[in-house]
Amino acid sequence: MLNPKILRRYPWMSPLLILLIVVVVYAWALRGIKVDFELIISSWPYITDFVSRLFPPDITVVDIAIKALIETVQMSLWGTTIGAILSLPIAVASASNVAPRWLQWLANLLQNAVRSVPSIILGLIFVAATGLGAPAGTLALAIYTIGYLAKFYQQAIEAVNAKSLESLQVMGASRFQIVQYGILPQVLPLGLGYTLWMFEYNIRAASVLGVVGAGGIGFQLKSYIDGFEYNKATTMMLVLLVVVTVIDAFSSKLRQRLDSM
Repeated sequence: MLNPKILRRYPWMSPLLILLIVVVVYAWALRGIKVDFELIISSWPYITDFVSRLFPPDITVVDIAIKALIETVQMSLWGTTIGAILSLPIAVASASNVAPRWLQWLANLLQNAVRSVPSIILGLIFVAATGLGAPAGTLALAIYTIGYLAKFYQQAIEAVNAKSLESLQVMGASRFQIVQYGILPQVLPLGLGYTLWMFEYNIRAASVLGVVGAGGIGFQLKSYIDGFEYNKATTMMLVLLVVVTVIDAFSSKLRQRLDSM
C-alpha cells in the first residue's frame, strides 16, 4: 500500500492507480474468456447471412404474435404480483432496522438462494412439475421475482428515516405497528416503482422462458427459429419490441409520479 502522505503530496497518483487496477482486472478477464478475434472476424459473413434471413418480416403471423404476446403479459402480471406479495414479508424479515439478526440471516439466505437460480432453470423445474404452458412460466416468474424485489424492498426499508422509527419505539409501538405506520408510508412509492420495473423486466424474461416450453411469445419464437422460419420470428420480435417500448414509456411516467410523492 502506498503511504497516504505520498498520495496527499501527489494527488494525481490516486486516479492513476485506480485506472491501472481497472486495466489489470479487465485484461485478466479478457484473458480468462479466451476471445479469438480472428474467429470473430472470419465469422462475420455467417452473422450477416443469418441477419439477412430475418427480413422482411412475415406479417401474416401478426395475429399469432399478438395472441402469444397477450399470454406473455398475463404471465408477467400474475408472476410479478405473486412475487411482490411474497417478497414483502421476506424484505421486512431481512431489514436490519426492523428484524432481529437471526431472522435477517435466514431471510437474506433465502433471497440469495432464489437469486442464484436462473429464471430458465426455474422454468424447466415448473415445466417438469406442471407441464408445458403458461402456468409453469407464471410460477417461474413469481419465484424469480422474489429474489430481486425482496432485495429492493429491503434496501428501501433500510433507507427510511430512523427518527420516525425511534419516535414510534419511544411511544411503545410494537414491531408490527412500526412497520405499518413508520415504514410502509415511506417505502410504498419507492416499492411501487420497483414493482413496475420488475413487471417490465418479467415481460422480457417471460419471452425467454418460452424457450423451455413455459408459454408466451418465446415458445412461438423458438418454434419458428427451429423451423427456419426466420421471417415469422422477426415479426414476433418486432411485436414484442413495440409492446415493451409502450409499457416502458407508460411505467416510466408512472414511476416519475410515484417519485414525486
